[in-house]
Amino acid sequence: MSGMASDHNNSSQEEYIPHYLQKEDPFASKLSVEADIVAGFYLTIIGILSTLGNGYVIFMSSKRKKKLRPAEIMTVNLAVCDLGISVVGKPFSIISFFSHRWMFGWIGCRWYGWAGFFFGCGSLITMTAVSLDRYLKICHLSYGTWLKRHHAFICLAIIWAYATFWATVPFAGVGSYAPEPFGTSCTLDWWLAQASVAGQVFVLSILFFCLLFPTAVIVFSYVKIILKVKSSTKEVAHYDTRIQNSHILEMKLTKVAMLICAGFLIAWIPYAVVSVWSAFGRPDSVPIQFSVIPTLLAKSAAMYNPIIYQVIDCKFACCRPGGLKAKSSLKKSRTYTISAHRDSTAMKETQLE
Repeated sequence: MSGMASDHNNSSQEEYIPHYLQKEDPFASKLSVEADIVAGFYLTIIGILSTLGNGYVIFMSSKRKKKLRPAEIMTVNLAVCDLGISVVGKPFSIISFFSHRWMFGWIGCRWYGWAGFFFGCGSLITMTAVSLDRYLKICHLSYGTWLKRHHAFICLAIIWAYATFWATVPFAGVGSYAPEPFGTSCTLDWWLAQASVAGQVFVLSILFFCLLFPTAVIVFSYVKIILKVKSSTKEVAHYDTRIQNSHILEMKLTKVAMLICAGFLIAWIPYAVVSVWSAFGRPDSVPIQFSVIPTLLAKSAAMYNPIIYQVIDCKFACCRPGGLKAKSSLKKSRTYTISAHRDSTAMKETQLE
């Protein structure tokens, strides 16, 4: 009986034909013209805001690149990933939505899918590194204090290598990039899981190493931080004002990082759920009109971070042309930076708003 069931599963996998091979033109839009126009305007607004916001972060940080601290470097890298998604990817989808079809063929589809996955993976792994930095700074001070600039650059090299590897794996013959069911965008070929065991292994590997594992690290880090803060609040109250201010600063910066990670995950998890359902659920069971909504939400993730910085009034040093400046009076305007690592001089100079 098990052999018959196995044969049935194999035959059903062999018979499955993905949506992009069922019709002669896989790049024709399956949405109405009005829906494509609305989506095009939506992505245009998202793209402009994301480009301006993240471009500003990068531009201002370039003016003081030699003074950037480790955590600031990671923040700039996150802005680079978000800007890459906006500049490299969004014009393709915007033009296609307004044209009511994907305009760039299979080569453009694979390029667009690669770029989106590359920068998206880079963003998530960067936030994973930021969460670990926060975890070390708050929960293991003896480890957190030795993190220097060259450690941040080593971390950046690992992040980009990681993102490059997983984004390029599909070109090695174990996966692929394909058009979305609605036709005007491209992504990883999640539908390979419906066709073969090798496709299932590919999809599961991508899900684990590029979503579940980084997300688990982020959640672990911030849960430990919350527990640590609750247990150390009374202890910090007995320290002098300088240490109390430093502790408050660390908490503010940790909240910023938590909001950034939460915004990213909120934007991408619905898309991940739909993708997993497309990969392992009943073939073509996700309505085309429904599948476009998580895609558009995920594409908006690159816009969140600069908005988060402004909403909570966290003026990072990489967004300020003057960086850290000594203040001789509490009456003067005061600033703080995203960097959690400060020597004693910086701790005396830096004030909280």
